[in-house]
Amino acid sequence: MAVTDEAIDKIKGMIVSGQLGPGDRLPKENELAAELGLSRNSLREAVRALSLIRVLDVRQGDGTYVTSLDPKLLLEAMSFVVDFHRDDTVLEFLAVRRILEPAATALAGPRIPVAELDALESRLDALERRLETLDPDPAAEELVVADLEFHHRIVAASGNSVLCSLLDGLAGPTTRARMWRGPTRRDTVGRTLDEHRRILAALRARDAEAARSWSTVHIAGAEQWLRSVL
Repeated sequence: MAVTDEAIDKIKGMIVSGQLGPGDRLPKENELAAELGLSRNSLREAVRALSLIRVLDVRQGDGTYVTSLDPKLLLEAMSFVVDFHRDDTVLEFLAVRRILEPAATALAGPRIPVAELDALESRLDALERRLETLDPDPAAEELVVADLEFHHRIVAASGNSVLCSLLDGLAGPTTRARMWRGPTRRDTVGRTLDEHRRILAALRARDAEAARSWSTVHIAGAEQWLRSVL
């Protein structure tokens, strides 16, 4: 094991064991290096690596702290990594989304407040009027932004922060897939809005299985189109 990897593993062990908890300040560098049997250089490299993935927070002039370890914070790194996909692997990301998002949508069924459903429906009405005034390419870009917001708000209503963070992390490659699909298919805007309305109707009826089904249809459509192109 490389020296830096060993240092990372030892700091991780302190956190996993509960010796260090969320918000705790790490001991001074020389003290921690001596305690863990590490050189100060390898400790610095480990701290730098763990700060990049949001496990540690280095505060200049104050010290180094364990972050909140909130799933959303920790999974932010995933969204950075998945952006380095190849064209062929975007289908794999979409397949993962097709598995996870319908489940999250079904979970939102009994939980999502009526006020949130009303807000989403009003957003769709306004978007539909707005898209009628735009040329195809700007319309596609605006649809992508609205689509991301629509799905994020529903998944957030599932009450599962880990699931929500995972799906947000997958938004990078799937956003590109939506971008490519928009200008290429003339019926995309109408179909996307219709499918969104069907998902909302199922959620409003508190029909979790119908919401799951329409979410699957919606995502599978993008996947099917992209598969035919690639």
